[in-house]
Amino acid sequence: MTKSKLLNIGLLISSLIVYFEWGGDHSTFLYKIEWDLMAKTLSEPTSLLHPFIILPFIGQILLLVTLFQKQSSRKLSLIGMILLGFLIYFVFVIGIFALNFKISGLAFPYVLLSFMSVKHHRMRSSG
Repeated sequence: MTKSKLLNIGLLISSLIVYFEWGGDHSTFLYKIEWDLMAKTLSEPTSLLHPFIILPFIGQILLLVTLFQKQSSRKLSLIGMILLGFLIYFVFVIGIFALNFKISGLAFPYVLLSFMSVKHHRMRSSG
């Protein structure tokens, strides 16, 4: 398995463990939110149209598509990572400002892997 595919797998997995807290005693992980949204989509398809829902979801799909390509597409990987990053970087910054290390700490693996992925793709395109 290529390094690009391993990084994309890491990005997908780390995106699913992003943690959310709101309103005092409400909290969940991104994988749980996605599962609930997929179940809700059958009865209410317009619920997916919010940019913070649809863009990260498209990003995950693009990263998933690269796993089935013979050679991972650099362009699809970067676009998927950016679309997914909109939500995760937002959550990461909120966690830092709120001094909630559970939120920022569980978003950090994605942040780290996205930097590693950009560096990898830069090196791959130059050499």
